[in-house]
Amino acid sequence: MTGQAGAAPAAGCRGAVIGIGNEFRRDDGIGPAVLARLRGQVPAWVRLVLSDGQPAGLIEAWTGMPIAVVVDAVLADPPVPGRLHRVVLGAEDASPGAQVSSHGLGLDEAIGLARALDRMPDRLIVHAVEAADIGQGVGLTPAVAAAAGDLTAAVLRDLAAVLTGERLTG
Repeated sequence: MTGQAGAAPAAGCRGAVIGIGNEFRRDDGIGPAVLARLRGQVPAWVRLVLSDGQPAGLIEAWTGMPIAVVVDAVLADPPVPGRLHRVVLGAEDASPGAQVSSHGLGLDEAIGLARALDRMPDRLIVHAVEAADIGQGVGLTPAVAAAAGDLTAAVLRDLAAVLTGERLTG
């Protein structure tokens, strides 16, 4: 990766893609898997960051960024493994209001804390995929693995939209 959560933004860095997850917990590894696919495909102004989903690390990764894109697994009831979700938030928008992570404390808490500390990125885009299995083990389930390409393409489209000045909406 070109960065880790907690590292100061590099000079000229205007965005971050933050992959949340643990590759040893099956579908929870979608964040790291998408980061691996993005290597060599993102513009030089984008930093790739691997995160365990802890709020302090997320806040450090996106502070000062005009755009931050988060990729994570989400648990849904009833689940549709592989289904993609996208949420776009501005610095002033309310948080999604629901747990959007497979982690106990995570993104929703990070957003609330970042707002209180005035450390939100100008635009935060959350890409989540519904998980089938976040138990111990290596490798994504077939449904989540099949969604990885579409998820990677969606992240690249969002980054391209920033370059063209397109308005990002959810």
